[in-house]
Amino acid sequence: MDRVMKDVTPRSEDFSQWYVDVVTKADLIDYAPVKGFTVLKPYGYRIWELIQGFMDNRFKATGHQNAYFPVLIPESLLQREADHVEGFAPEVAWVTHGGAEELAERLAVRPTSEAVIGAMYSRWVQSYRDLPVLINQWCSVVRWERATRPFLRAREFLWQEGHTAHRTSAEAVAETEQMLRVYRETIEQELAIPTVAGPKSPGERFAGAVDTLTLEGLMGDGRALQLGTSHFLGQNFAQAFDIGFLDEDGVRRHCWTTSWGTSYRLIGALIMLHGDDRGLRLPPLVAPVQVVVVPIGKGAEREQAVLAAHALKAELAPAVRVTVDDRPEYTPGWKYSDWEMRGVPLRLELGPRDLAAGTVMAVRRDTGEKQSVARTALAGPEGEVSRLLRAIQQNLYEQARAFRNGMSYAVDDLAVVEAHGTRGLFWSHWCGEAACEARVKQETGATIRCLPFAGEWGPDAAREAGPCLGCGQTAPTPAVFARAY
Repeated sequence: MDRVMKDVTPRSEDFSQWYVDVVTKADLIDYAPVKGFTVLKPYGYRIWELIQGFMDNRFKATGHQNAYFPVLIPESLLQREADHVEGFAPEVAWVTHGGAEELAERLAVRPTSEAVIGAMYSRWVQSYRDLPVLINQWCSVVRWERATRPFLRAREFLWQEGHTAHRTSAEAVAETEQMLRVYRETIEQELAIPTVAGPKSPGERFAGAVDTLTLEGLMGDGRALQLGTSHFLGQNFAQAFDIGFLDEDGVRRHCWTTSWGTSYRLIGALIMLHGDDRGLRLPPLVAPVQVVVVPIGKGAEREQAVLAAHALKAELAPAVRVTVDDRPEYTPGWKYSDWEMRGVPLRLELGPRDLAAGTVMAVRRDTGEKQSVARTALAGPEGEVSRLLRAIQQNLYEQARAFRNGMSYAVDDLAVVEAHGTRGLFWSHWCGEAACEARVKQETGATIRCLPFAGEWGPDAAREAGPCLGCGQTAPTPAVFARAY
């Protein structure tokens, strides 16, 4: 086995260790000196930049602006919304000293920004003419997680958080729904991850929210991952932070607010869903390198291949992210494994025979298929390289959707969930009682991931009213249960 691959645990043997092996071998992260913190290396950060770019364009297209708020939040400010602070209290990191001086009031290191943004909105909003306020922030937050895993649970992680204030409840609800759609477009179209959408149960809502909408994905080990959430906060935060406005009729009213967020755990989702025993398989739209050209040969033949590879790169570069691997110290086989580990969607091999024939060997990362392509047919928006990248993007989505559909079960008995080892999405029903939700979690480890919207894909048997998974009584509410990260 090639040395690039020899230290990677097979997925089927130990999924958790496979994941950590791929994250490190693909050069995405390194571990920082402080436990639970990681360094996002250039290749990993570039994936985040690409995701961020797609998402940020959609934010701006829907009228949102970016801003930045302080990382430190006074304890008294954080405590204004009781449910909110209670929900985050176990994870808050505190600053108690500034230099040698003990602070008069503890400062929370931002676990989320509703409190500080609410305080600022209370200054900025005075009249109905100031509304709506549509702001997004790209930043990092700190949550003192006990158990950490790269991208999925870290003590500091990169994310974005949108915070908006509106004149009416209807406008805020529409905003909450719109931003979930924005997330879904990015996650399904660019990341090639199929999702299931719907509200959270009351017990799973964001702390302080009236309603939380979520997108859930199924990972390669059969566990669910929350990919993005959008929260309708009602007037809870507006009342706590006195975000009010003088309405057109001269009456002062509180705003209706929302918040919404997703994080670089989306990179973890890319790895866990699309990856295989050879490493990453990145969807082309979010791959830092979409095409790698590998020249092959020895002596003068190699020199010719290197020149031809760089000429090919120059032709492709206007349309795709392409690099040439002409490192002389590594064999072609080593390079193939190295770029496969990094998930590069398409490899172009260029050797003496290819030069003589006027062809290039194209190798797909998603399927391993090889095909000889005429050198003149590669470049351009309708060229073979662009066509193959589009095909790879679509195929990864179709593979992921087929996997999700095949791991989705209509159930009305906890024994069926247990029989599947709690691997998959279990479409059932819920009577609305917290005790039933707790019973399912206690006996199987599965939680309600969402109460799916009407029209969401799911097993046909789960669409009508049926027995509550917790108590067996007839329940009208469909619910998707799964064991989750």
